[in-house]
Amino acid sequence: MKDITLRRMRTFVKTAAVVAAVALLPVSSPAVAEPVQDDLQLHTTLLPVGARIPTLGELQRSGAAGLEAMDREAGVFSEPHRAPEVVGPAATHGRIDRQASALAPQPTPGFATAAVTYPAPARTLTPKECITGLGTDKKFFIKSRYAACSGAVFFSVWLRNNRPVGETQFVYLSIGTIAKDSRAVRMTQYFTEMKKTGSVATSGLMITPKVKVPKVWPSTARVTQAGAVPGARSFDALAAQQSVGFTRTLNAAAGQGTGRDDAIASVFEASATVTPPPGYRPSGELSGSLFFLPPRWDKASYLKVPAGAAVFTYVVPLHYSSRAGAPERAVAEHLKTAFTNPAGTKPSNAAKKVPGQNTQAPLHRLYYDNARRKKNRSTAVSTCKREFGPNYAAGGKECDEYPFATTYEGCAQPTYEPSAPRNNFSVRALPGTDNSNAGNLLGQFLTLNRIVDGKDDGFYVSVS
Repeated sequence: MKDITLRRMRTFVKTAAVVAAVALLPVSSPAVAEPVQDDLQLHTTLLPVGARIPTLGELQRSGAAGLEAMDREAGVFSEPHRAPEVVGPAATHGRIDRQASALAPQPTPGFATAAVTYPAPARTLTPKECITGLGTDKKFFIKSRYAACSGAVFFSVWLRNNRPVGETQFVYLSIGTIAKDSRAVRMTQYFTEMKKTGSVATSGLMITPKVKVPKVWPSTARVTQAGAVPGARSFDALAAQQSVGFTRTLNAAAGQGTGRDDAIASVFEASATVTPPPGYRPSGELSGSLFFLPPRWDKASYLKVPAGAAVFTYVVPLHYSSRAGAPERAVAEHLKTAFTNPAGTKPSNAAKKVPGQNTQAPLHRLYYDNARRKKNRSTAVSTCKREFGPNYAAGGKECDEYPFATTYEGCAQPTYEPSAPRNNFSVRALPGTDNSNAGNLLGQFLTLNRIVDGKDDGFYVSVS
């Protein structure tokens, strides 16, 4: 009995010692899981100003397919582009867009006392007018050769773990205007139509504008620039003053240009870059360039501004009206036939297709070569005599010709350009009053729009 008790006491002592030793061992904390970091992403796409923007709910339902659909429309603002109406040296810069630009409604000539007058071109353009003019899918809007603009929507989708959680968008505009008889070209950029929805960190979303003149013809000419360009600003800061633009004014002094008209051509480009807030992974298009504007300065004496002036080199239409009472009606009807039924006009030519109907085949002003202008006219008159008889002018009629004698495409073109098609013009005997009125309108149009001599400028004709 005594031995059993002793053994139990020894076992108890050993057990207590083990327990005490274990108690002295360091205690490890239970494993704590690291927090999972959200994958934050900002996906940006540049779209035409009037393009339909999907709602946040639509993107959440469509997922990646919605972003892919937008990306298929991307890329048009990724490099310098020009409107298809650009003419002259600037037409060699950038990539041409095949879609015609939006064009403001054409003015209708009218009577002013005893004379006919061609309406003066517009010289102002507001952001609202620009956005309305661009419509739903256009990238460029031409109000006149003194007022034009381009724009794009910067649309960003905010994603958390690949799920859309927010949207932001803004419109970036570049508007060019030129005052009457001025060499100063005003280029004003606007950030406007700024919107956001959902979970977005717009206080850290930075937007940086940039403007430049990458090309000048001739290359020795100097284009001066004035006006500050702001640095990077947050989306929220821009939204607070989105009606305020910044202006860069361009000018080129006379005496630096080429040819008799002392012409200087250039290109103005505006671009913007978006930078996501810290922690956001960027994707899509981070920056984009709006379609460029092509200012030109000249000192053509026949355009009646002694110091010369500036213009944007877009091919724009001379508008004639065939409505009852229009002072040029008979000429407009002649041109309408020449455009729509050329084979039915004189001289006969089954393959006739007269130029000057669109921007792809414009007319070019002929001013300096007086002998060629006279040859154009004499060719037209001799054709009228042959086609309508030597007495075609009886009753106050005149020989109306198209293309005009004051263009390089006039009736005698093959005499000076042997490769030009023959008999590719139209003549008609019509009332002299209408013919005179149409000629006056043509002369006013050329002066008002600063159309200069030669193939580096041009215009076309629209008939209503």
